[in-house]
Amino acid sequence: MSHASTEGTTGLPQGHQFAHYRVLSLLGAGGMGEVYLAEDTRLKRRVALKILPSEFTQDEERLRRFQQEAQSASALNHPNILMIFDIGEAEATHYIATEFIEGNTLRQHMANTRMNLRETSGVSIQIASALASAHAAGIIHRDIKPENVMLRPDGYVKVLDFGLAKLVEPQSSTIETEAPTIANVVTEPGKIIGTIAYMSPEQVRGLAVDARSDIFSLGVVIYEMVSGRHPFSGETASDLIASILTTNPASLERYSSDISPKVQWIVSKALCKDRDERYQTAKELLGDLKNLSRELDVQEELERSVTSESRNSAITESAQAASGSNASMADRATRTSSKGLITGEFKQRKIAAVIALSVIVLSIVGIFAYLRATRAEGAIESIAVLPFDNQNNDPEMEYRSDGLTESIINSLTQLQPLRVIARSSAFRYKGRELDPVAVGRELGVRAVVTGRIMQRGNNLNIGVELIDVSQNKQLWGERYERGVSELLAVQREIANEISNNLRLKLSGADQLRLTKNYTDNAEAYQLYLKGRYYWNKRTEEGLRKGIEYFQNAIGRDPNYALAYSGLADCYNSFGFSFDVGSLPPSDAIPKAKAAAAKALEIDDTLAEAHTSLAYTKQLYDWDWSGADREFKRAFELNPNYVNAHHWYSHYLAALGRTQESLAESKRSLELAPLDLIINTHLGWNYIFVRQYDLAVEQLRKTLEMDPNYGLTHWYLGMAYELKGMYPEAAPEFLKAIEILKGNTVVETDMGHFYAVSGKKGEAQKIIEKSREISGQKYVSSYQIALIYTGLGERDQAFDWFERAYREHSDLLVYLKVDPRLESLRSDSRFADLVRRVGL
Repeated sequence: MSHASTEGTTGLPQGHQFAHYRVLSLLGAGGMGEVYLAEDTRLKRRVALKILPSEFTQDEERLRRFQQEAQSASALNHPNILMIFDIGEAEATHYIATEFIEGNTLRQHMANTRMNLRETSGVSIQIASALASAHAAGIIHRDIKPENVMLRPDGYVKVLDFGLAKLVEPQSSTIETEAPTIANVVTEPGKIIGTIAYMSPEQVRGLAVDARSDIFSLGVVIYEMVSGRHPFSGETASDLIASILTTNPASLERYSSDISPKVQWIVSKALCKDRDERYQTAKELLGDLKNLSRELDVQEELERSVTSESRNSAITESAQAASGSNASMADRATRTSSKGLITGEFKQRKIAAVIALSVIVLSIVGIFAYLRATRAEGAIESIAVLPFDNQNNDPEMEYRSDGLTESIINSLTQLQPLRVIARSSAFRYKGRELDPVAVGRELGVRAVVTGRIMQRGNNLNIGVELIDVSQNKQLWGERYERGVSELLAVQREIANEISNNLRLKLSGADQLRLTKNYTDNAEAYQLYLKGRYYWNKRTEEGLRKGIEYFQNAIGRDPNYALAYSGLADCYNSFGFSFDVGSLPPSDAIPKAKAAAAKALEIDDTLAEAHTSLAYTKQLYDWDWSGADREFKRAFELNPNYVNAHHWYSHYLAALGRTQESLAESKRSLELAPLDLIINTHLGWNYIFVRQYDLAVEQLRKTLEMDPNYGLTHWYLGMAYELKGMYPEAAPEFLKAIEILKGNTVVETDMGHFYAVSGKKGEAQKIIEKSREISGQKYVSSYQIALIYTGLGERDQAFDWFERAYREHSDLLVYLKVDPRLESLRSDSRFADLVRRVGL
């Protein structure tokens, strides 16, 4: 980095050994500390060594945030981003070492040169390209300004200080406009410099910022390069902030008459005060800047062609005049006639050249218009992401291949215009030789994503293809070779590329959800993937491992909201009867509730956490209005989240809202057509609305998908029982017990079947067995009450229902609709119990 030395600065002397760096000279100093040219004595290379001011590093939380973001920024590998080599501490001082750049800052360059549109376009494209890459990795710069852009002598642009903004970011939510240290404002009228001058409206208001704030700042820089002036003005920080918030910049045509409307349009869109009206991604801005550059190329070619024709014509006319000086009048007349013909011919060629180039320009415009129209008309609105193939064939790699697939599914699910097949259905194809087109048609989607992943040492080789099912052609494909620690950034990049190639018209909110960064810690992300891998096994051992991995992820990143959400899911599965249900609700559910609440405290936009919280409010707290609010918030955030629809169907069923419950159940099935739980749930739904024939039909269809799915046999046995088809019911219950070994709920349901089918001795044996094992494993008292109900022993039944009430058994929420409780409904004790559960 080339900086003038700063007189009067005290710092490290030449030759000083600082950590493993030898100081060569002072490059500059400013609010972010002193910068030295130094030699890395280990790697024998020159670096720029920035010594950070102590006032920025004394706050431990601020320093932690800076270190976390600088670590992420160091993983960025882009030709227009300054590489971070090292961050550390030496001599009780924190430092950051980066590549050394020969050249001048954009500020210095603008002071010495009036930039033309071609140069401005080139610099802008490189800055936008750097931002697009950083934003795809979830990193926001927060301080784009000419001082943070370096121009190398060979024309390359380097954006500096990614990651450093976290160090100087105010802890409070507002900017103190009167504090002299907030803005570097020169009081001389019309000359305003410093950070505030490049801030977005939301940034100066102290609101949370995202990638669109960097886009606004770049818009300010482009305006300044084009006009030589700043778009906003003010003599004090308060005046400047007011200008940013309320004043529209003067038209660029005021400063240059040859500015094209395209340039004005790009800058105006980047500087929209409402961020929803601004460019939503740097990639979108980059596209328009590249289009502008192509238009400039065409314009320059046109001007060169016309200039060349004019020069050739002038030479021809001069030669003719010289050769005709001694000629006769007749010869002159002949030459005059010839000259007229030549001139006419030139004019015709000139007109032809202009027409040809005009046609080229119009063709380019037409092609772009056509492509935009095709993009809008041919949008792909349904997709399935199939499990990535683990090419190592190593079980230890499964969590990575499965986790990458699930992460991409979850990212795409955030896009409201897009129907994404749920993980549970997509993973039905895991480990099978597939024809993607046939799978897409089976799932009823327009596009299919396939992928493969292989690990060699610490490197990952990932290949991805996006296939248009309707046309049987590849829309996009890419191969990535990255380090294991870069898996998180690759996942976001893949999801972003897929969305771009689906030709969807996305809102700003959709774009932000797609590129949302939940953690910067690569190790925490790997632990989270392992947690989800084990949670998806839905076994007691799997849930315990899932809890362990989620807790370890939180240990690496205490603000990892998704890890808290995963923790909530594990404890919910432990505490609810329809899942693993091996812990008393009073042990598991408060932990689930606390984890979900913590996730939402960190990030209120997580549909998963809102669904987990709704789950606990419905099935444990019996807070029906609270559960309804959480479900609806989840739908608002992610209408495609299948678990939200699935559990909302349970909620509606418990309240007796049967048609709404069936509608949600069928909506779940649209999102997860091959999910065995969702298919079985529809059969369960039919049972609870007394449509037993439809239940049997649905459950038989589900068994055709997988004859060994225990839950389906269980509910088919229940449907046969309620139809009075006892000989058909018994083998279904027995098959479910065989498959779902150790599930106490299915065993006690078999006890109720024995009771109503006349096998009272068998029913009594199951009661005794359940009471015996309850000392080692939780058995819901609701289930014991159910058997006594079948036996016709009302007092015993209500005694056990009271115990279930004290346990907060989740099954009590179905009191109103469980058809097996029909004989109790006239009893006042039943009505009182229904009232206390809030039904």
